[in-house]
Amino acid sequence: MTDENSSHNDKTPIKPPSLLDALVAILTLIILLAAAVSLFGSDAITGPVQIALILSAMVAMLIGLKNGHRWADMGRAAVEGIATAMGAIFILLAVGALIGTWSMSGTIVTLVYYGVSILNPTWYYVACVIICGLVALSIGSSWTVAATLGVSLIAVAGVIGVSPEITAGAVISGAYFGDKMSPLSETTNLAPAVAGTDIFTHIKNMVWTTLPSILIALVIFGFIGFTRPGAVVEFDVSRVLEILDSIFNISFWTLLPLLAVLLMALRKMPAFPTVFVGALLGGIMAVILQPDIVLAFVNEPDLSQPVAMIKGIWSAMATGFALETGYASLDALISRGGMASMLETVWLIISAMAFGGVLENSGLLARLLQPLLEKAKTAKSMLISVGLTAIGMNIIAGDQYMAIVLPGKMFAAEFRKKGIAPETLSRQIEDTATITSPLVPWNSCGAYMAATLGIATFTYLPYCFFNLINPLLSFIYDIAGFQIKRIKAEEPVPEPLTEGTFYGVGGQRVEPTTLGQ
Repeated sequence: MTDENSSHNDKTPIKPPSLLDALVAILTLIILLAAAVSLFGSDAITGPVQIALILSAMVAMLIGLKNGHRWADMGRAAVEGIATAMGAIFILLAVGALIGTWSMSGTIVTLVYYGVSILNPTWYYVACVIICGLVALSIGSSWTVAATLGVSLIAVAGVIGVSPEITAGAVISGAYFGDKMSPLSETTNLAPAVAGTDIFTHIKNMVWTTLPSILIALVIFGFIGFTRPGAVVEFDVSRVLEILDSIFNISFWTLLPLLAVLLMALRKMPAFPTVFVGALLGGIMAVILQPDIVLAFVNEPDLSQPVAMIKGIWSAMATGFALETGYASLDALISRGGMASMLETVWLIISAMAFGGVLENSGLLARLLQPLLEKAKTAKSMLISVGLTAIGMNIIAGDQYMAIVLPGKMFAAEFRKKGIAPETLSRQIEDTATITSPLVPWNSCGAYMAATLGIATFTYLPYCFFNLINPLLSFIYDIAGFQIKRIKAEEPVPEPLTEGTFYGVGGQRVEPTTLGQ
């Protein structure tokens, strides 16, 4: 590698990239991703996709070098791209630790115990959407909902015989509906900020697309529950409950870690300490309520009991919890978690963010989007261009926040010139950027959901009905010219946010690297 000061002379002019340059970089990614999926199938996400992203980043850097960019600058951009995802990476590691200690403490088992007792398989998917939607609406975090309720609902699905893949789609549909409509959500604050409107006008305007989308999704989930009896198998409820009760001390106290996490999220504590504290509480409750299970997990009789307990918590957080019960289905339910289980996903996020950073630094990203901006002359075409740009950013850059900020920055001024109300822009951004982010495997949101729920992105994607319907309905509105609000002459319009610092409810400062999703 060359030295930072020797790759190019500082006076070397930088040539703007051509459209062909940008297309070569993107086509390289598409071809390599297609090859990875074709050759490795469902295992592509465990390494081949990461290699495809890194090779694509190298191609983009070579194009940048050709155009006069310095290798060191593009390398620094790749590192800075990764830095923007560090908040998400640490949250992901904390979720791994949380799943490990909650498996050991009986928190997940208790939720499964009561879920099996209460939830009817016929209505299960609908219940998942409603439960996750209401909690996400109250705390403003789809990620926290997935890491707590989502994990438990997937576990319940495995026990009662309904589809874990459809359940994952229901969890994500509900979680993203609630997150999108919550004034406590960072993305719901960010979209109106970059567009130049206030959050409550933004939420009010989103009702027109969001409410019909979630209602349609609920009808589809209900239809599946009623018309697919083959997806539900017969099981002995009493036997399942008896087995769980004989292994774990199941009581209200095992739910304290969950209640603590939800309370901290409701009070808008940052996501990483919230989840990490939840993991520690899970370990403490395991020591108090399940001491025999902790000792059996450590399985080192020579250690004193206090030392064994500490090692048990430490191990569950680091490498996950494992317990052999003699029942294979329950072993799979209980034995999971640990930060180590998230490392493949961390690798995926790092690769995707490095590629996105190089694309942005070399000008290839802006050049690729330039035709969209130039050809968008009418209100309808501008809105469609915003939506396509947002979805494209989720796919190309692998980052939800770039998918929100970039279209907002690109189109805010043009919307103002044409007299289109900023809440129309912010609504389109959320309908496309926020909602489609968990549908892309190498996007930080898609990688997080797959790792947390234990279901591959491409496997749960067809069942994320809300996430698929919402952007489609938004595009239908655009084509029909429906709900395109205009600026009233007497109304002052706030300037759109153009800096890298965002302000949420109550004026609190929010950095993209610490957003809680």
